[in-house]
Amino acid sequence: MIGMAREQRLAEVFVEIADSLTDDFDVLDLLQRLSTRCVELLDVSAGGILLADAYGELQVIAASDEHTRLLELFACQQDQGPCVECCRTGTARTNIALDGPEAAASWPHFTQRARETGYLTTHAIPLRLRDRVVGALNLFQTTPHALGDDDIALAQALADVATITILQQRSLEQSHVENGQLQTALTSRIMVEQAKGLLAERWNTTVDDAFDAFRRYARAHHERLSDLARQIVDGDFDTAIIPAPAAAPATEEA
Repeated sequence: MIGMAREQRLAEVFVEIADSLTDDFDVLDLLQRLSTRCVELLDVSAGGILLADAYGELQVIAASDEHTRLLELFACQQDQGPCVECCRTGTARTNIALDGPEAAASWPHFTQRARETGYLTTHAIPLRLRDRVVGALNLFQTTPHALGDDDIALAQALADVATITILQQRSLEQSHVENGQLQTALTSRIMVEQAKGLLAERWNTTVDDAFDAFRRYARAHHERLSDLARQIVDGDFDTAIIPAPAAAPATEEA
């Protein structure tokens, strides 16, 4: 998407985000949408968002697809990768060739897993408000072409929107309040992961397809993702009400 078409789509995305920032917005759904919008606007293959919890530990809060979520989770577990480094330093790392010697030497486990996932290039953009780094926006490409300066600037703008989204609550003057809200979002994400896994197994479909059906139902019925997920996991919700996705032709690989 180039030229005026991309500019128009970009304007629509920022309007969509602004309309979502109500007093009671669903931060998980908005960050999930941001990760998928990055793929659309930046011509990358996948995107994900990491957040630091109240103890400084990195957690996956959103990803454009399940394979990317698992890669991001692996990076957190191995404590390595451009995304982890970006969270620590607050400095963007862009146009990193995953098939190059520098990446292999700096992050051997992450680089190998990223290559196995099919990615050749990666970028890590900080989620930063002044001197405070709360996480990173991570972008992946299955092709070796580099992102230009304009695309990097747009990625940073989207990362800034994600940061504002995370911190946009009624009152964030006190750091302990902020930490509590971030922790709530991260805890809610765990519940959502459990619910989409349960739905994927129940419907015998991919996790991505199950998540899409789950999100569509929640949005159509003005339900928070975390609230609906808790009802599903606790067995208090009849999942037959949610329109199931079409059966996948093959089982999803981890």
